[in-house]
Amino acid sequence: MGGQGIYVETTIRATLEEVWTATQDPLQHVRWDVRFSRITPTMRTTDGAARFVYERHTPLRTIRGQGISIGETSRPDGSRTSALRFATADRLSPLRDGRGYWRYEPTADGIRFSTGYDYTPGWGVLDVVVRPLVAWATAWSFDRLRLWLETGRPPETWTLLSAAAVWRAERPRARRCRRIPPHRRRVLDNAPATLDALPLPGADR
Repeated sequence: MGGQGIYVETTIRATLEEVWTATQDPLQHVRWDVRFSRITPTMRTTDGAARFVYERHTPLRTIRGQGISIGETSRPDGSRTSALRFATADRLSPLRDGRGYWRYEPTADGIRFSTGYDYTPGWGVLDVVVRPLVAWATAWSFDRLRLWLETGRPPETWTLLSAAAVWRAERPRARRCRRIPPHRRRVLDNAPATLDALPLPGADR
């Protein structure tokens, strides 16, 4: 991994089921998460893990990779988690293999939705530029999700270009999200145990 993981947290005034569906359904996920253009499920393993293929379209290239995730929906404290591993063989991808999680925690103010993940850089020393951009894209997408579930306004309303519309106070903003892990721990210290059991995507199981 790169050694400087990414953490993003927001609180969404919605039900746990609404947040879960918007983030776990591949068709809904790509609507708000700018990091992905398409997510195609391929199979589900005997232990409930879901394998998928992801794509990110750019003007010059479509980057493709594989992922595997597994969710927990009945934790004793009422929270849920989703663990993930991903990998790509595309040598031009700025992110190679990676691992992380989503955590869903009911609070008095709504659902605290957080992620922590890290990855192996694909562009070497240029990761000093890539990593802050990826972290910003994650936070911007989280706020885009929050606005969708709280206001009902479709996330497609807010394209990446809207980030430059500084006169529109209601636009998604990455700075609304927390970017420092609780107690300043390493981002994967709070990962669910299910993450350790996930194989590298593409490996036999």
